[in-house]
Amino acid sequence: MTTAHHLVIQAPGLDHNLAEHAAALASAQGAQRINATAVRLLDVEHDADTRQQIRDWCATRSLDFAFIPAGRSLASCRILAMDMDSTLINIECIDEIAALSGRGDQVKAITEAAMRGEIKDFSDSLTRRVALLEGVPASILERVYAERLRLNAGAENLLAGARAAGLKTLLVSGGFTFFTERLQERLGLDETHANTLEIIDGKLTGRVLGDILDGAAKARHLLALATRLGAERHQVIAMGDGANDLLMMEQAAFSVAWRAKPVVRAQAAYALDHAGLDGLLNWFEGN
Repeated sequence: MTTAHHLVIQAPGLDHNLAEHAAALASAQGAQRINATAVRLLDVEHDADTRQQIRDWCATRSLDFAFIPAGRSLASCRILAMDMDSTLINIECIDEIAALSGRGDQVKAITEAAMRGEIKDFSDSLTRRVALLEGVPASILERVYAERLRLNAGAENLLAGARAAGLKTLLVSGGFTFFTERLQERLGLDETHANTLEIIDGKLTGRVLGDILDGAAKARHLLALATRLGAERHQVIAMGDGANDLLMMEQAAFSVAWRAKPVVRAQAAYALDHAGLDGLLNWFEGN
């Protein structure tokens, strides 16, 4: 017996007529308006052909969609794991450090190639980028945090909803502890992991202390938390945007591509391309 599924359609300013059209495409047995931006279509067809038809239809109308097993509440999950740069926040921190120090073009080119999956060894790409920052005043880190770093839309609502439902929040980043630690304090995150920039005499040395936190390390941190909590894969949500997030996302039934690169979007179970981060909350019943 196959599990019944609902289909959540959402976008800023969702048009009611579009929701009705989606209901017809998916042979929905009913509909629930979740809020002004989202609707849940009940007991839909969810075979491969229907999923592809909905995917193509939504793509041409700037709509997000998600086929969700009926009856799933957010409280049935145990962990929300997130990437930081370009997922929880609006920037790639290393690119902004480089830009403020006049080294932006060199660093950004490596970052973009790595995120697209063109540079397969993340540790090598990070080592090369950090080396370009040798001699940069450490005070630039504070400038990036204060002047450039912003939370992506819906971040605070998402985290508040996760906490209210009893989930543990995990931030795992190939970026830097300078930023993850401040975000942990600011947002009340349960656990954070990232790379530590070496600073001597108030300047970056161009090196990272200890082992580099790469994609495999992200997955290990998530699995370690799941083991401590006794959480199973179907109770895990993992969100990311770049190739370095894929191993972590593989550990989650709810793997979510956020404004993601094509290589990530193709492998994730779900995606948010138009709604805010808190669009994830609309997938679950009772929120």
